[in-house]
Amino acid sequence: MDTFADTPTAELAPTLQRLRDAWQTRRPDYRQRRDDLQRLRDALKWRLAEMADTVAADFGHRSRHETLIADGMTVLNEIDHLARHLRGWMKPRRVGVGWRFWPARAEVRAEPVGVVGVISPWNYPVNLALIPLATAIAAGNHVYLKPSEHTPRSTEFLRSLLAEVFPAERVAVAAGGADIAGAFAALPFDHLVFTGSTAVGRKVMAAAAPNLTPLTLELGGKSPAIICDDYPIEQAASRLATGKWFNGGQTCIAPDYVLVSQSRRDALVQALRHQVQARYGSPQAADDYTRIINDGQYARLQGYLDDARGRGLDVIALSAQHDPQQRLFAPHLVLDPGDDAKVMQDEIFGPILPICSVESLDQAIGYINAHDRPLALYPFSRDRRSVEKILRSTLAGGVTVNDTVLHFGINNLPFGGIGPSGMGAYHGRAGFDAMSKALPILWQSRRAGSDLLKPPYSKVQRFIDFIVR
Repeated sequence: MDTFADTPTAELAPTLQRLRDAWQTRRPDYRQRRDDLQRLRDALKWRLAEMADTVAADFGHRSRHETLIADGMTVLNEIDHLARHLRGWMKPRRVGVGWRFWPARAEVRAEPVGVVGVISPWNYPVNLALIPLATAIAAGNHVYLKPSEHTPRSTEFLRSLLAEVFPAERVAVAAGGADIAGAFAALPFDHLVFTGSTAVGRKVMAAAAPNLTPLTLELGGKSPAIICDDYPIEQAASRLATGKWFNGGQTCIAPDYVLVSQSRRDALVQALRHQVQARYGSPQAADDYTRIINDGQYARLQGYLDDARGRGLDVIALSAQHDPQQRLFAPHLVLDPGDDAKVMQDEIFGPILPICSVESLDQAIGYINAHDRPLALYPFSRDRRSVEKILRSTLAGGVTVNDTVLHFGINNLPFGGIGPSGMGAYHGRAGFDAMSKALPILWQSRRAGSDLLKPPYSKVQRFIDFIVR
């Protein structure tokens, strides 16, 4: 399939200016925003089958059902939520002024900021492009989108879809590799949303710094799961398998490693083996097992296993099928790796799951706190006290208790990391607020106490004493 050419760097700034000029001329009102959201929803719904085929072509093979769930359902659900709440979110919010400033009145308005830049990744190429884009549209902004160069067919699909829905002066798409992405991040956006690795996130933040561009950074990291001694191993394994091997493990909030008691480790290994066999059988013949996106990512993952074996660690293949030609990477476990193992140094972003033995819940908490704050955390326990202890003693971008990844799909929960796993949040109201300016407005009355506050202050000493108390 032919894809469109890279966007010349020289076109980036003029395109941004065109978007900004159009926004300044006619800022989208409620009716325009609502209409845009509905037309985007209708267009995507109509082209879901095409979307699934396109994303599968970029991956070599990707589960059709996973694409419909992760790149279809999530976007439609988010658009529905935005449209349903948009009128209420746009209404000015009255706030009290306090007796010292009476009889003035005050309000806060959610005002659009202008042009929002979106740099989206390859792992969920439609979801992670359209959810921030739809949120920016709901907030009354224009959008400039830069999708990942690793999914060129999906980029072409997005450009075609968005051209069908939006005029060119409201939404634009840039294409290209790292050089284009770097120049794109350096543009003077009114807000910039980036989803990707922590390493690239640092570069995006540095590029945006000269313009003081407000950022939402959705990064990654090593998201741990803790299986407490009271939680059934079989159920934990089932829910870990869903979160870990969905999309071939190429999910920013996939469980990155598991902390479990030494006495329960082998039972967990067997339960995970059973899950893989029951779900995928022979992954080479299974349509439900997604391939690794490209050769570079496959080689990186294979390097983790080679390093682990070189250190004498137990590396367990949960399936016999492993084919570099197809980029078919079988689910693997690595038992009790140390921090020196490569698999424990970076976000895995693939179907490898380290199982780390601990002697106590306190040790598990201590291990998490000794490392960067993760994007997600997954405590498994039916004892509320144990879960609360974990929640009080750690800090992560988001938490799903007794399951994995599902908090991402809840519209009313803000999604975002902390520290190396990100900054800011979006989804639902959190995203609307992030891409708006909370404009404070004070309305002064015809007569006000402030008229008295002027030199010589000795004449109003009693009034000053009254308010300074």
